[in-house]
Amino acid sequence: MEATELEPKAAEKTADSGERQQLIVFKLGEEEYGITIDQIKEVVFTPNITPMPQVPPHIKGVANIRGNILAIVDLREKFGLQRQESNTDEPSSNYTLVVASSQLNVGILVKEVPNTLTVSTRDIEESAGIVQGDQEGRQYIKGIVKVDEKLVILIDIFAVMQEKEINQALTSEIVTNE
Repeated sequence: MEATELEPKAAEKTADSGERQQLIVFKLGEEEYGITIDQIKEVVFTPNITPMPQVPPHIKGVANIRGNILAIVDLREKFGLQRQESNTDEPSSNYTLVVASSQLNVGILVKEVPNTLTVSTRDIEESAGIVQGDQEGRQYIKGIVKVDEKLVILIDIFAVMQEKEINQALTSEIVTNE
């Protein structure tokens, strides 16, 4: 499978259903999470990851993706979902979601090929009354999307990641063998 370039069409308007958003949906543990498509640049096979010293445990290291050095993050560990999974011998993540913007350049590990989902903004339940922010007061869960019988947790990846964590991983000395 080749890397998939994603064209941002985060919000579009249709006459019958109002504003719609495209989401990239992936599993973390048993739950499904979504990120708006405009926050994801592409999906690639997970490259070799170089571990970095003195970084938080959810930052697995750095990787070279298309000539760019990106910090690679395991959101399962960041969200504390690692301990909830019963099988610890599961294979490692096969795909990486590349988030690249002026604010953040990072790769997010996922096990399965993520899906795209187009939803009406009416189907996004605000999370303000459901979920509190983190210790710094950041609200990174934007809402809950109801899709048939399942729920998708919509997150803002820019609010999830702390810039100082990513910079710490990227400013550590990188040794590569070419």
